[in-house]
Amino acid sequence: MADRGEGRPRIALVLPGGGARSAYQVGVLKAIAGWCRAGEPLPFSILCGTSAGAINAAVIGAGAGDFHRAAAELDRVWSNFRVSQVFRSGAVDMLRSGLHLLLALVSGGWLLAVPRALFDNTPLRALLTREIDFARLSQAISAGALDAIAVTATGLGGGESVTFVQSARPFEPWSRSGRRGTATGITIDHLMASSAIPLLFAAVPIGHFHFSDGAMRQTMPLAPAIHLGADRILVIGARSSRIDPPIPDKPPDMGEMFGFMLDTLFMEGLHADLERVERTNALLDHLQDCPMPLGLRRIQTLLMLPRSDPREIAIAHRDAMPRTLRALLRILGVAGERGGRLMSYLMFEAPYTRELIRLGVQDAEARRAEISSFLGLDRHFGKEL
Repeated sequence: MADRGEGRPRIALVLPGGGARSAYQVGVLKAIAGWCRAGEPLPFSILCGTSAGAINAAVIGAGAGDFHRAAAELDRVWSNFRVSQVFRSGAVDMLRSGLHLLLALVSGGWLLAVPRALFDNTPLRALLTREIDFARLSQAISAGALDAIAVTATGLGGGESVTFVQSARPFEPWSRSGRRGTATGITIDHLMASSAIPLLFAAVPIGHFHFSDGAMRQTMPLAPAIHLGADRILVIGARSSRIDPPIPDKPPDMGEMFGFMLDTLFMEGLHADLERVERTNALLDHLQDCPMPLGLRRIQTLLMLPRSDPREIAIAHRDAMPRTLRALLRILGVAGERGGRLMSYLMFEAPYTRELIRLGVQDAEARRAEISSFLGLDRHFGKEL
């Protein structure tokens, strides 16, 4: 592996949340795996994931001994996705969910209690149970193919960001303002909790507490990788690198506001954290002839973002969504270009996810020399560039 051996950097892969947009991460990883020799292990020693990114990290981690195979397994699942594999979207399910919510609101909770979530995501639990071998993940860590995997969720009892870490090396659990890291064996409950998008999916009990989507309180997404000793961090995000120009607009509807909320949930903390790392590096460069401040070290980061906007891709494939889900989204006001943001997070359908995977491959290929150099593939085990 690129980070094994004395003097070699410890490289972390950070996969933030992104709902259906996380198919882009699959494409980037598929491309990187294609640059490595068959049968080689991951070039990452630390995997950190949140929400759908945590699921991707677990799949890759379970196959850490063979990067080609792990990336192929991830590609197979995402290339054949259906909304029905994530949450119940049949006509009866949508009608039951809508009527339950309506009766609860109209009766003030007397006839029916307000539902814990809008959608029933038990199909996702069944899918993850089939596709992720947690015993194999533990074996990969025990065998040294992977040093650690970290999954972040939000603890609803204490309102803090909790990172669950399964590690081959002893590490010091951390506790900072609003966030902490704790040692445990990663299970399906941790993945379900980390990916429980608020309002859409129900919180998950772990021990005596309930946990929800890890992005809600994750103000420092790079912190788990740093705590676990990473020297280099590759981040694969899911929001377009394009910046929307400020233009006069109409008052946003409920669906559009929900899309903005998910955008903020999954990405704003990441960009702020990257800026903090850059400022720390600049400070250390300025103090290079002085003793290093206690606890600070230089950390290299590389950020991958889609060059094309997932919103536009989602709009182009809106007909691939189940009619029942399209009807529900119309009730929320999701229509036209303004609805693309929310659709792009919920469109777990193969035509859309396959296009995002292709985009991830293309974007990675366009930056192959940069990524390979960052991961050390050109020096250690990559194919000729």
